[in-house]
Amino acid sequence: MAGGPTTVALARAVAEAGAFPFLAGGYKSVDALQAEIEELRASGHPFGVNLFVPGSAHVDEAAFAAYAATLADDAEALGVELDPHPVADDDGWDAKLALLLAHPVPVVSLTFALPLPADIAALREAGTRVLATVTTPAEALAARDAGVDGLIVQGPDAGGHSATFDAHRIPDPASTVEVVRAVAAVVDLPLIAAGGVDGPAAVRELRDAGAEAVAVGTLLLRAAEAGTSSTHRNALADPRFTDTAITRAFTGRPARALRNDFVDRHEPDALVAYPAVHHLTRALRRAAGRAGDAERLHLWAGTGWRAAREASAADIIRALAAEL
Repeated sequence: MAGGPTTVALARAVAEAGAFPFLAGGYKSVDALQAEIEELRASGHPFGVNLFVPGSAHVDEAAFAAYAATLADDAEALGVELDPHPVADDDGWDAKLALLLAHPVPVVSLTFALPLPADIAALREAGTRVLATVTTPAEALAARDAGVDGLIVQGPDAGGHSATFDAHRIPDPASTVEVVRAVAAVVDLPLIAAGGVDGPAAVRELRDAGAEAVAVGTLLLRAAEAGTSSTHRNALADPRFTDTAITRAFTGRPARALRNDFVDRHEPDALVAYPAVHHLTRALRRAAGRAGDAERLHLWAGTGWRAAREASAADIIRALAAEL
């Protein structure tokens, strides 16, 4: 969970409860990632690192400027200025890959795309198991052919960004169980299921569908050790939010969030342009978080968000595993 919710403290607590934690490599410098890796490594627990794989940087500048103009009222209300010129970046892919080759971790997971097969091979040669996040059988086949060790199969109920390789595609409605079964039918790789996990029954169902493990994110957003902002935490428990929606309005690629005013007003005009739209709205979103303005904040949440509770991460993990 990039952007703040995943902390070293959260990862350590999850590990101590018997689960396998991941650090978020996205949206941070290579130095910051290295510091977190070293801190968590010192705990003695095995862990993984998730990386964002860069994709196409092409942006229609006229469409981008037009979308930026639609955000003017929100920016004015929050006292921020928006840059109507698209910013491109690859999230420091080369530097982060070099770090993980020089200082290997047990597992690296990949999101948004597949890197060059040579990059995957290099990680494996360094002793790292490589997992690709996929959302369809076709993506699973491509990942298998690229040489990964296993797959994280993400259903459309997952909170935050969809891992779809095609940001123009809104994932079709389907349960994570259905997606896991469809992927298991075409590839013979270890599968980790993710998306919409709201309790022990969901874990059992996904394991029965063919997943060797189950990943959770939204359930940990209100954990004591999570770095989730207070505005986001409060919104997850606020009864006025009654639904989630997949939207490109905040970042330019599909992501599931609590439906708020920003989603309702801007999704009709949203364009596919990640990470340019992410950079465009970042100052606005940060200001909304500081102001406690949940109607303009990206409230990432999966469909099981109602089950997220204030508790220690250890208690949340143990409750998920108690009936297995």
